Amino acid sequence: MTERKNFFLASGILAIALILLYPAWRDLRSPTGYLPGTKEVIRGARKPLVMKGGDPYIRALMRTISASESNYPQPYGVLYGGEQAEDLSSHPDKCVTIVTGPNRGNCTTAAGRYQFLTTTWIEKARIYHPRPWRFLLWESYSFEPQYQDAVMHEWLSDYYAWGADIPQLLRQGEWDYVFRLLSGTWTSLGYGIESNSMTPYLRQIYQQVLAEEL
Repeated sequence: MTERKNFFLASGILAIALILLYPAWRDLRSPTGYLPGTKEVIRGARKPLVMKGGDPYIRALMRTISASESNYPQPYGVLYGGEQAEDLSSHPDKCVTIVTGPNRGNCTTAAGRYQFLTTTWIEKARIYHPRPWRFLLWESYSFEPQYQDAVMHEWLSDYYAWGADIPQLLRQGEWDYVFRLLSGTWTSLGYGIESNSMTPYLRQIYQQVLAEEL
């Protein structure tokens, strides 16, 4: 009788375990292709780009960088820490104190979908911005979503900026090499000093969003 009770008890425990594990198993085999538990936290990648056209491989890379750098429902206006900028007519240029990591205590002006620092934005917008506003010797660069995308797309596509043909490397499946190449600029890509909770999933995310872009 005791053995029979133990059998039913073990069977009951097994049944409860299977019920609890079913959602994770279902997510693993889901057509979304994401790992269990990541579907709800990859808003930065799932949100489409505002810009139209462009290289699908670069577009997928942009969305992947966004997943690790600005994983918020409204990534184009986000500042470091999650606050939303009210005015995107230019870079917000707001220095926010860093609260974790090796740079804790310093402040950063990182903003937008790709977390451009003010100095980086001005430097790259001067080269790649499609519609700079000029008056005499003064020049301004709108930080609106379509221009963030346009500058980012052209920067990543520029062989001379990186010393490598990133679109071709992506077509060859050299994702790890590209992530390593870019990690000095976006440290969350896995080879920098500040990985985050999204870093382990970036390769899977890239493959998923690339399929969407293609």
